[in-house]
Amino acid sequence: MSNLNGAYYGPSIPPPSKSYHRHGRGSSCNPCSCLFGCLCNCIFRVIFTILIVLGVIALVLWLVLRPNKVKFYVTDATLTQFDYSTTNNTLYYDLALNMTIRNPNKRIGIYYDSIEARGMYQGQRFASQNLERFYQGHKNTSILHPVFKGQGLVLLGDREKSNYSNEKNLGVYEIEVKLNMRIRLKIGWIKTHKIKPKIECDFKVPLESNGRSGNFEETRCHLDW
Repeated sequence: MSNLNGAYYGPSIPPPSKSYHRHGRGSSCNPCSCLFGCLCNCIFRVIFTILIVLGVIALVLWLVLRPNKVKFYVTDATLTQFDYSTTNNTLYYDLALNMTIRNPNKRIGIYYDSIEARGMYQGQRFASQNLERFYQGHKNTSILHPVFKGQGLVLLGDREKSNYSNEKNLGVYEIEVKLNMRIRLKIGWIKTHKIKPKIECDFKVPLESNGRSGNFEETRCHLDW
């Protein structure tokens, strides 16, 4: 083998690769945006934690108290007068009721701070009465005796007057009594703020004639918190 004179030229050596750094991209973070993101994340976690705590407290209270709705009934009604004059649009009435309020709760008492009973006929109020305030204990039944007697202006349209004539012929009237209340709940030594439930009682009551009264069916009222 003959010796080679001069330099030996082998494969060419590639030039070193250059790295480019583009400003404004990559993992760099604007301080303001990072701070805002961390703040939002912290607020979200705090709110989420508060909701969980409130949910647990509500569940524990429900399991301990086991609250049940208070039940209202019209147990008896006596109607001795219910005359409507189309001449002066006046209703003459004499209605006495027995109503019961049943508190089925074992650990919740109720303060009835105010009770207003309203007599309604075909959507028109013909009388109202304020009843005495009282306290109702646990698993207790209280009785109310609202009485509506007198006369009042009631404006009835032609359709309502026709309904009245039909009920007068039958001797049975559809009457509604509403109870507007302000109550407070007592749980142990804690008393809640005032609550304003509304109770609606729709019932049919026969008119007494010659000292005889018809059969009245006990009616359960509707409670709206």
